[in-house]
Amino acid sequence: MIVVGLTGSIGMGKSALARQIRTLKIPVHESDAAVHKLLGRGGKAVRPVARRFPAALKDNAIDRKILGRIVFADPQARRDLEKILHPLVRADSKEFIKLNRHKGCKLAVLDIPLLFETQQMRRFDHIICVTAPQFVQKRRVLSRPNMTESRLRAILKLQIPDAIKRRRADTVINTGAGYQSSLAAVKKLLKRLRAGEQGNAKGERR
Repeated sequence: MIVVGLTGSIGMGKSALARQIRTLKIPVHESDAAVHKLLGRGGKAVRPVARRFPAALKDNAIDRKILGRIVFADPQARRDLEKILHPLVRADSKEFIKLNRHKGCKLAVLDIPLLFETQQMRRFDHIICVTAPQFVQKRRVLSRPNMTESRLRAILKLQIPDAIKRRRADTVINTGAGYQSSLAAVKKLLKRLRAGEQGNAKGERR
């Protein structure tokens, strides 16, 4: 089974591309969704996170808004949280791969926002990076609830610059060109990967 990594900076259209991939009947594991599950009632991360951040525990689950306020401006708190969550998310993704391999899937995608930041490149046969013009990225992010330009700048400081991600990826898909353009690009790539041509696709830029 070919395992594809999907990544990109905030506002670049990664989640939208992941949804497009799902419409093509390709299984996609979303790290963000895994975090939601881990922090929800009965989630494996609730107890360890509550021990470190007791103020975030509400009704036997972790309140993500409270947790976000705590760790956003505190680098050490953020690192502590990552030490708890990252291994659990990775374990969840490994189970996802195992399950889909058992089902006989030829290809699966792991949607990981911080793929390069967490040094997970070797896990993948192929890495897709989504990108978009800066003005599109800014417009998308600032349309989100409670988002400000200063908060966006702070988030971007925590992420590897888009230009570096594009250089490190095997394929770059520009979502700023519109829905149909990104869909056509991902269809073409996945067809080649399914045919076992990932070696030829490596290094391609879109």
